Amino acid sequence: MAETAPKQTAQSDSAGGERSRPRLMLMDGHSLAYRAFFALPAENFTTALGQPTNAIYGFASMLANTLRDERPTHFAVAFDVSRKTWRSDEFPEYKANRTSTPDEFKGQVELIGEMLDAMRAERFAVEGFEADDIIATLATQAEAAGFEVLIVTGDRDSFQLVSEHTTVLYPTKGVSELTRFTPEKVREKYGLTPAQYPDFAALRGDPSDNLPGIPGVGEKTAAKWINQFGSFAELVERVDEVKGKAGQNLRDHLESVKTNRRLTEMVRDVELPKAVADLDRAPYDRQALTLFLDTLEIRNPSLRERLLAVDPGAEEEETAPAAGVALDGAVLGAGELAPWLARHGGQPLGLACVDAWALGAGSVSEIALAGAGGEAAWFDPSQLDEADERAFAAWISDPARPKVLHNAKGVMRVFAEHGWTVGGVAMDTALAAYLVKPGRRSFALDALAVEYLGRELAPPAADGQLAFGVDEQAEADALMAQARAVLDLGDAFTVRLGDVGAAELLTDIELPTSALLARMERAGIGADREHLERMEQQFADAVAQAVKEAHAAAGREFNLGSPKQLQEILFDQLGLPKTKKTKTGYTTDADALAWLAAQTEHELPVIMLRHREQAKLRVTVEGLIKTIAADGRIHTTFNQTVAATGRLSSTDPNLQNIPVRTDEGRAIRRGFVVGEGYESLMTADYSQIELRVMAHLSEDEGLIEAFTSGEDLHTTVASQVFSVPKDAVDAEMRRKIKAMSYGLAYGLSAFGLSQQLGIEAAEARGLMDTYFQRFGGVRDYLHRAVEEARATGYTETMLGRRRYLPDLNSDNRQRRETAERMALNAPIQGTAADIVKIAMLRVDRALTEAGLKSRMLLQVHDEIVLEIAPGERDRVEELVRREMASAVELRAPLDVSVGDGTDWESAAH
Repeated sequence: MAETAPKQTAQSDSAGGERSRPRLMLMDGHSLAYRAFFALPAENFTTALGQPTNAIYGFASMLANTLRDERPTHFAVAFDVSRKTWRSDEFPEYKANRTSTPDEFKGQVELIGEMLDAMRAERFAVEGFEADDIIATLATQAEAAGFEVLIVTGDRDSFQLVSEHTTVLYPTKGVSELTRFTPEKVREKYGLTPAQYPDFAALRGDPSDNLPGIPGVGEKTAAKWINQFGSFAELVERVDEVKGKAGQNLRDHLESVKTNRRLTEMVRDVELPKAVADLDRAPYDRQALTLFLDTLEIRNPSLRERLLAVDPGAEEEETAPAAGVALDGAVLGAGELAPWLARHGGQPLGLACVDAWALGAGSVSEIALAGAGGEAAWFDPSQLDEADERAFAAWISDPARPKVLHNAKGVMRVFAEHGWTVGGVAMDTALAAYLVKPGRRSFALDALAVEYLGRELAPPAADGQLAFGVDEQAEADALMAQARAVLDLGDAFTVRLGDVGAAELLTDIELPTSALLARMERAGIGADREHLERMEQQFADAVAQAVKEAHAAAGREFNLGSPKQLQEILFDQLGLPKTKKTKTGYTTDADALAWLAAQTEHELPVIMLRHREQAKLRVTVEGLIKTIAADGRIHTTFNQTVAATGRLSSTDPNLQNIPVRTDEGRAIRRGFVVGEGYESLMTADYSQIELRVMAHLSEDEGLIEAFTSGEDLHTTVASQVFSVPKDAVDAEMRRKIKAMSYGLAYGLSAFGLSQQLGIEAAEARGLMDTYFQRFGGVRDYLHRAVEEARATGYTETMLGRRRYLPDLNSDNRQRRETAERMALNAPIQGTAADIVKIAMLRVDRALTEAGLKSRMLLQVHDEIVLEIAPGERDRVEELVRREMASAVELRAPLDVSVGDGTDWESAAH
């Protein structure tokens, strides 16, 4: 292929010197990805959908570092197509000894290709050739065209390419350290020139490629022969001169060594679709790269920064104006906000603010507004005069004056500290992004702006405040750009919500829910500090006691938090049965300890389980105590965009961490108490809501009848499954049916059911088969749910909430089966989540319309907790039962349970 002479540019090399040659960096994609896979544990790099990302992460990290350190002007990555190449045609045993590719690695190379495409990096793969051959071809062409060449690879055969202008960067420690192989380094290590390396490799053989060596001939002898005779060809010509047993072995294996030599030589004339001069680095598609990293939940800020820092277009983008944005911004002083709002307040406005909530001050330090015409304003709330205050309070609360916000709940909560009520929220861009793509793990404004607007915003600092400079105008401009981005995202998501049929979900459910949650967060729930402190000490004592017992059981002291020390004691010292093997030894997780407790009579696994349980409870209670505010209440933060199914979660503290059915969990709940001025707490939740939803969606008449009979559901179902009278159903039968019924709603497999019940997988499968014989509608529905999702790419709840599952058609079995379980789970769990939100909104609206002072405080595990004002208990209970029972109409009617008491536990029902 003819080469175009490259443009000559003077640049600094990695050592800081001047260089005039253009620099081509070539990477062996498969080789480096495989090294990265084994350098990083897959269990630490896996998405919520079960996609391993360790090879991707390690490759991306090495890529970012080498691009930063080497600063190539040109760049490409070569990949293998398959193990079938000209080498395997000539020698069928070539690489035949290699084990099958781990399931966790499969699919990651393809994803690395997607990342390179987003970085606009050239990648090559040619049928019948290895990545080595592509690299050799490009390196040879590049040297001839006046390039300096860097080859990043884990294959030592590449040393034959080393020359005055070609250097191999070889990983010597995982993917974090690279050794530079120059001609001098090759001679230092092997005593040979790079040109002699394939001769040496042919004699040595290569077990990794299944190339046989010569018995009794190692690297030293191979190198000695090559130096003695000058080349492999000369050695073959004078083979009879080699003395001793080694010489005879060489003659006996000469044909296989000749084959090795042919296979070791890299091909340098592979026909490629692009020339070296075409491999110059181009600016990234930053929008696509950000989306790629978000989709794979690669959130490490250091890696992101390193990748973006080596974008060839970064310097130009830093000085270029934001794409598609022209702002006529104004920094408003006292007396200027009221007239600005009078001119612009009737149109939809985007709002962005900088708040000090994260610092505990609960105040807003800066606010920016932006309109569609390009007008924008920035002001400091502390500098408003009375007229401005009144005007802003009137505008922000007016339901007829539309606002577009990002994280409306957070804005509502912090604005409430100023006495501002937020009304007229037409769009929350975070919630909209969640409804459009619920599987995302980041709904940050800057990420959404890049993905949907192709626009980069000033990134937030680590403390949650915006990383603006000290210049007020620059700070104001940055915040106004955010307000404009919020507004523009609102327009973009209006279209996308319509495309996915989620517009009503936003306006009718999610936005009203966010307003209610903001009020619930501000209200908090009363806490009995003394009770919780006693609980914390109780758990601390239990942990200390477990440590003593563990030391006694082990016969020596050890660190119970050290997996390595525990492995030594369990498997080496005590000789207990081996558990699942991992890279760090035999696993000692909770499942493994439970298995050991069941398999042996040794007390240590049981003690370890108790220790971990008590330690976890202690941490939970410590967290609760730390979050008691000055008003004596705990103010958790509810999250609407975390669970892809639509369920709410909570943080700071996470109230879902409190066990529901254990004595310890019930004792902790006694620390949540009714507040001053109120009479009691009331709890309300749905009985078996997931199973009722499953009955409704499946239309299984037998299951629906079991619900409507008024008898115990699990006993009724067990009677049918086991073909016995209801009064003959024992506790074990009921337990199995209950576990299976809920397991089906959660997408549980027969293996998972067997693990949960402690039975053989075959028995669990037989139990499921019998269940499906009795309830064929459930079987057909579950099958239909997966197949419909496979065809459309998503599941849907009764209210149209979608969950996208592209892995349903994945070639990777692990990813596909994970997606299938989610396809079973999402419509049921998502519908239940929607019902709970509707119930919350109905109860809250009914309380307001009835003029009652009782209020909603918490929503945890489908349970609603209310604080009851004096004299309102009976009215609130009637109202709660009515509104929750009529939230939606199901074929298996909703059943509401209600209880009340002075603390959360005593209010249980």
